[in-house]
Amino acid sequence: MKYDVVVIGGSAGGLTATISAKRFYPDKSVLVIKKEEVSMIPCGIPYVFGTLKSVDDDVLPAERFLKPLGIDILVDEVTEIIPKNKTLITKSGREIQWEKLVLATGSRPQIPDIPGVELDGVYTVSKDYNYLKELRERVEESERVVIIGGGFIALEVGDEIRKLGKDVTIVVRSRLLRNSFDPEFSEMIEKRLKEVGINVVYGHVERLVGRESVEGVKLVEGQEIPADLVILSTGYRPNVELAVKTGLKVTRYGIWTDEYMRTSCPDIFAVGDCVEHRDFFTGKPFPLMLASTATFEARIAGANLFKLQIVRENRKTIGAYSTHVAGLTLAAAGLTEDAARREGFEVIVGRATGPDRHPAKFDDTSMVTVKLIFSRDRGAILGAQIAGGKSVGEMINVLALAIQKRLTASELYTLQIATHPLLTASPVGYQILQAAEDALAKLRAGA
Repeated sequence: MKYDVVVIGGSAGGLTATISAKRFYPDKSVLVIKKEEVSMIPCGIPYVFGTLKSVDDDVLPAERFLKPLGIDILVDEVTEIIPKNKTLITKSGREIQWEKLVLATGSRPQIPDIPGVELDGVYTVSKDYNYLKELRERVEESERVVIIGGGFIALEVGDEIRKLGKDVTIVVRSRLLRNSFDPEFSEMIEKRLKEVGINVVYGHVERLVGRESVEGVKLVEGQEIPADLVILSTGYRPNVELAVKTGLKVTRYGIWTDEYMRTSCPDIFAVGDCVEHRDFFTGKPFPLMLASTATFEARIAGANLFKLQIVRENRKTIGAYSTHVAGLTLAAAGLTEDAARREGFEVIVGRATGPDRHPAKFDDTSMVTVKLIFSRDRGAILGAQIAGGKSVGEMINVLALAIQKRLTASELYTLQIATHPLLTASPVGYQILQAAEDALAKLRAGA
């Protein structure tokens, strides 16, 4: 069996790489190999516990996208890659030749090293269909659910389980969403979680309590939190074992790639959670696992498989996030103020708050708070954080583009925008422009 392009992995990065490869090189034969018969939409997983009626509502219909394009699908597991012969071996014994190979092997939940994680009733947030069905059943049977972790998935899963009327406690070492937001935004989300009845407890987990099934969480600080179910949401680890076995360059953050997503073997590309990401401003490697980033990298890989196209390269990763928890939308892109200062940037911060409709009497009006971080030397935007209603989800994409294009406070202040009473903030008080104006005023004043 021989293909021009073989993609290993059937989630967001793998499917996007497969589709991009076929669209840029329609005459090439393309195969995607995925371990799971049923793939999940990764960002939709938290919602299978509340908003969605079942795990099946979050299934990724890969065949619907791939078959019409003439892309073949193989459900199997790759166990060996032989770059010298451009072949791979699968668990079922198939030998497949390839001209170009894309690794999109994803990530898996990280299990903390604490006593009791092996107890019945202790779960992670896996991407496995059958595992999620089992977890959903256990959630429905439980009354007291403790979630360990303070990241996006922990908060989203906790809020969804809360909607079922369960008693939910989130245990976090320090502040919520600390890697993506500055303290004032962490305080906003903590306040909102408490308002809807979610308990937020700060502390270090000493052990999980129970004989055969979990009965509680014991903290180093002495507190013991009763639990019928414990969900570990303490991060994910890149799946790099196949890359290591193949002899590719791998760091502690994932598979090394160049700006075209080529690995240390030029005919093998890698994208998504399994890849080392490098910060847009500093070039330093950092952990980042987002479906949006995976698809961005997959488009670059697909476009550059057989010829390099300079306009389609990865100029490092911005990191753009958004979440919607307990009725509050939070979004961020680029560096936080804390991170920018730690890196040695001299910064100016612009802020603005106002309604996202005009007049603010419409029923779906939300108050939006925007924080923009600029470099003091030339006023270039370094980062953005927003809190408010669902309009925030697209506002952050405007700012992610601004960061990518290194726009200045002056350029954002003079941004030409479209507004409408039912859709946006007032043109007089549009928060992005207002925050840029605030920063410019501080720059002029030498603040």
